[in-house]
Amino acid sequence: MHRAVISIGTNSTRALLAAFDADASAIVWQRSIGTRIGEGLRESGHLGELPMRRTLDAVGEYVRELRGRADSIVAIATSALRRAENALAFAVRVRELVGADLVILDGPDEARYSFLGAVAALPRAERYGVADSGGGSTEYATGTHDRVERTVSCEIGAVRLTEAVPILGGDRGAIDDASMADAMARAVAILAPVGALPAVDRLVFVGGSATTAAAILRGNRDPFESFELSRTNLRLALAQLRALNLDARRHLPGMNPQRADILPAGLILLDAIFALAGHERATVSTSDLLYGYLLAQRESHV
Repeated sequence: MHRAVISIGTNSTRALLAAFDADASAIVWQRSIGTRIGEGLRESGHLGELPMRRTLDAVGEYVRELRGRADSIVAIATSALRRAENALAFAVRVRELVGADLVILDGPDEARYSFLGAVAALPRAERYGVADSGGGSTEYATGTHDRVERTVSCEIGAVRLTEAVPILGGDRGAIDDASMADAMARAVAILAPVGALPAVDRLVFVGGSATTAAAILRGNRDPFESFELSRTNLRLALAQLRALNLDARRHLPGMNPQRADILPAGLILLDAIFALAGHERATVSTSDLLYGYLLAQRESHV
């Protein structure tokens, strides 16, 4: 059986197709389109018509791609839809395209599904801390293969931190020391609940900021399943980005151009998680929320 999920995040709209049988599962196809549905949400409290149209166009494209390949298609949404006053009206428009209700995940469920997806291919003997830093929020969960133990959801993501400290976006040139210090202090303060959770054996990062950091450090956007990221190398990448304007960032090898304006904020958030979790290395995984959601749905129907 082939199952598909479309996920509407604050920055990107993604899709994943996975194959399931009685004993195993595997990712068959996945794609991401930068739609930034959270654009302007901070000021208005509403999803804007243009961001909604970009997102619906991406959803429609995915449905056309998946129709005939997937036995079922579901749709989920995260931070931006949790916050928007017109989320339910938008959900109706998504349902018209997908043929299924849009499930707006709460923070703890988002953290749990990200954890399940991230640890699926990792060794069973360890205790993990999985951080999913998105555009609108950051989730963190701890546990083992057999059980998710603790979750936290923090109201900060790469888009929202960039909106709070606009110079991070790069269209004003290099990021000065005072702005960096401001952004780092905001990140540590809002992500403080991460530091209150029990210590883990291995830290795992998922999400676009982490995978784009890995791509920059690798020097290309070729597909990968996992990447070992040190805090030292993360900071080297951040130092490189903060010295460049937005156009120069977009041309870095490995950069996703649509993410160039928010990546410094994303790396600041990951650096804060390194500090709060007490780790100097993390595994970057491309298996995340979407795969975890499908795994959980399969288990619930067994």
